[in-house]
Amino acid sequence: MKKQWWKESVVYQIYPRSFMDSNGDGIGDLQGIISKLDYLKKLGVDVVWLCPVYDSPNDDNGYDIRHYQQIMDEFGTMADWEELLEGLHERGMKLIMDLVVNHTSDEHAWFVEAQKSMDNGYRDYYIWRPGKNGEEPSNWMSYFRGSAWQHQPETDEYYLHLFSKKQPDLNWENERVRKEVYQMMTWWLDKGIDGFRMDVINLISKDQRFPDAEETGDSLYHWGGKYFVNGPKVHEYLQEMNREVLSKYDIMTVGECLDVSPEEAVNYVAEDRNELNMVFHFELMNVGSGPLGKWDIIPWKLTDFKRVMHKWQQTLKDRGWNSLYLNNHDQPRMVSRFGNDDRYRIESAKLLGTLLHTLKGTPYIYQGEEIGMTNVNFASIEDYRDIETLNMFHEYTQSGHQHDLLMQSIYERSRDNARTPMHWNQREHAGFTTGTPWIQLNPNYTAINVEEALSDPNSVFYYYQKLIQLRKEHPIIVYGDYELLHEEDEQIYAYTRSLEQEMLIVVLNFSEQEAEFMLNENIKYSDSQLLIHNYEIQDKGISKPFTLKPFEARVYKLLT
Repeated sequence: MKKQWWKESVVYQIYPRSFMDSNGDGIGDLQGIISKLDYLKKLGVDVVWLCPVYDSPNDDNGYDIRHYQQIMDEFGTMADWEELLEGLHERGMKLIMDLVVNHTSDEHAWFVEAQKSMDNGYRDYYIWRPGKNGEEPSNWMSYFRGSAWQHQPETDEYYLHLFSKKQPDLNWENERVRKEVYQMMTWWLDKGIDGFRMDVINLISKDQRFPDAEETGDSLYHWGGKYFVNGPKVHEYLQEMNREVLSKYDIMTVGECLDVSPEEAVNYVAEDRNELNMVFHFELMNVGSGPLGKWDIIPWKLTDFKRVMHKWQQTLKDRGWNSLYLNNHDQPRMVSRFGNDDRYRIESAKLLGTLLHTLKGTPYIYQGEEIGMTNVNFASIEDYRDIETLNMFHEYTQSGHQHDLLMQSIYERSRDNARTPMHWNQREHAGFTTGTPWIQLNPNYTAINVEEALSDPNSVFYYYQKLIQLRKEHPIIVYGDYELLHEEDEQIYAYTRSLEQEMLIVVLNFSEQEAEFMLNENIKYSDSQLLIHNYEIQDKGISKPFTLKPFEARVYKLLT
């Protein structure tokens, strides 16, 4: 496996709207991020992934782009962005930008032109189809509920939008569209960025027949993913993108790939495929989801969690590279979902961080994760801002679902759990803004905030700082082979990492009860060193067996 800087890096994801507000308008901005660069440097991260800061009407918080080469007014100016890039590079950090090219905003100049007439030069930049028997061209459901087709009365045709109706899908079959995208990407790379996180990139190729999806349930619209997820030409397009743009720069790329299996992921990330460096998959994010999807919440077992992690570690071994994340701007807070955000918040936040930073792959930290931020329970649906959450709530309410059950699902899974503002201190609005924040804060900011974390040597922040440092000091954490131990244990997730004469043993108790751990008899070693742990331990050597406290994490280095 070739050594690469992006394999050895730790990435920190910033959701600009909620990170830091510099001008008191209640919305995070670029100058706010600039003011916190020394904080990121102190944490020790190598790369910042910046969620979209492009000009946008904000129907989907910036993922509906009106102009790819302008900065959103609320976030600042291009000069602010250039200052941010320079500030990161001066501190030895890199910047990757969000690339959103499955769709644009319906206010993008291309779409404004495209909808004017059927013979407009930009018409074919998007996907238009006539209706069928007075209804939509197909019965596809949008990711945000409702039909994936929107009628346009002026030309009596429908355009495809896999997300919001204000996010029309680009027509990648059109070579001019692809060239426009590649020119735009080159423009940003020439400005000095270090790579791209590619939004829903495995949706860009659609089955051009646009057939009806199989009907499930009594809904009007149905899931047509088999016709646009990992579509017929997606690899052809990505190889072209790599050839025309990506291969010409020393950058990192990560593609957000919905419904991708590890076997399919190899086609995106294998070095000889010349496509992407890694993908974000969603299989782990689906743990605890019932047959009706993310809002259908069912209990999850540690063996389910381990099975997903193990499968991805094993399938990509020597064939590709994993991205490692447990939450992001589209997912609930990891300590609330996979840990215990009450009595064992600090311990379980550290345990989850240990997992994230000791598996094989590139770890991604989402803002606030490093201080153990939690999900929020807003009292009213009126307090939520996320289009997906609001659409689900209104659709399910109309079809007779109970209000309290819907709110419980929202408390557990809403994207707004991750989007409440960053907690900087105990002062009003957690130091995020001097104005009225665009979305309310989590009230627990008085106890959970950066100022508090930096004053406590045992905080989650300093534990993360140490985890990041360990990756830099021990190549085995980046490049070592992974093997799962005690596969069927429902309390303990344990695995080894091996490189030459060294071995790491990672032992994680994912439960609120004590757990016994016994090292496999076939693991022989001459000496052991406890690298990191989230409880005070008297005996620093590895004993057999030993008892783990609730949400205890230990990482031992063995000399074999």
